[in-house]
Amino acid sequence: MRLLLQKSLLYRYIAPVLKLLIVRFSSIGDIVLTTPVVRCLKQQVQGIEVHYLTKPQFQSLLTPNPYIDKVYTLGASLKETAAQLKLENYDGVIDLHNNLRTLRLKRLLGKPSFAFSKLNWEKWLLVKLKQNRMPDIHIVDRYMETVAHLGVKNDGQGLDYYIPDTEKLDTTSLPDAFGNSYITFAIGGQHRTKQLPNHKIVEVLQHLNYPTILVGGKEDAKNGEEILKSVSHLPIINRCGQLSLHQSALMVQNSKGLITHDTGMMHIAAALDVPILSVWGNTVPQLGMYPYYKKDSQAALKAEMFEVLGLKCRPCSKIGYDKCPKGHFDCMEKQDSRAIAAKALLLSRE
Repeated sequence: MRLLLQKSLLYRYIAPVLKLLIVRFSSIGDIVLTTPVVRCLKQQVQGIEVHYLTKPQFQSLLTPNPYIDKVYTLGASLKETAAQLKLENYDGVIDLHNNLRTLRLKRLLGKPSFAFSKLNWEKWLLVKLKQNRMPDIHIVDRYMETVAHLGVKNDGQGLDYYIPDTEKLDTTSLPDAFGNSYITFAIGGQHRTKQLPNHKIVEVLQHLNYPTILVGGKEDAKNGEEILKSVSHLPIINRCGQLSLHQSALMVQNSKGLITHDTGMMHIAAALDVPILSVWGNTVPQLGMYPYYKKDSQAALKAEMFEVLGLKCRPCSKIGYDKCPKGHFDCMEKQDSRAIAAKALLLSRE
């Protein structure tokens, strides 16, 4: 393998085009977090051709990205996908997912590869034994280490998120109170233990009492309606399940700030340089996936993370659960709703 990698490095200097395949199958936030690798490769390696492999449902995140030359999606069979990719004759693979499936894919392709360190042992220690051996380094910088052998360095320009020109957002239907200023609230999350319960979201909105738009996917539509019924007297609009992901991103981009859980929309907002108020439940920022802004970002100065500190059971997972394993759900039930609302009000006045 070492010899193959050395040959790959040599190829960089003698071949007219270096062709690399970046692999990240899922999910929304994780894919957005890989965009600095794509951009820095394209801008810093002369003549490089960058391809990207992901799941079909995430293709729309990548096709608008001007730094990606071609997007491939996983087929029903990994062997069939590998056979298609073999025709590209890649010089190497940058594995930013690093699981058993990507290991199998790399073996099928038979090309030199670099994979980022998932730090599984350190994560296990933090989650199971509450011993924090995690390095103080964001996952983006660990992703960047996979291309360091090509002389590529982090340019400090943060994440990328490109919204196609075809995506439009009709704001004419918004009440006049929303015309000049509003807050967005991404109410969902991949797992329930990453989400504030509906009654806690209602508390935040009641303390906030400011034009707010709820955003989320179709899976969040029911919760959005339940929340809206509880705050019908407040200037709140529910758009959960009514917008595409890109349209939700536009809604966030035009807002004064975003209240969100540890979700993909949090990373999209960082890419769009929007102030983020992130609310953390069973996961913790120490796992290395907190909001990642570009250097000298003014939005980063306004951002804040809200956690219930001192809980012996937290973090209980590096991903999440459908319900609290302990039954009390203190990591979200004890969140300071008034403090979150107060910070959001400060954003609304800036």
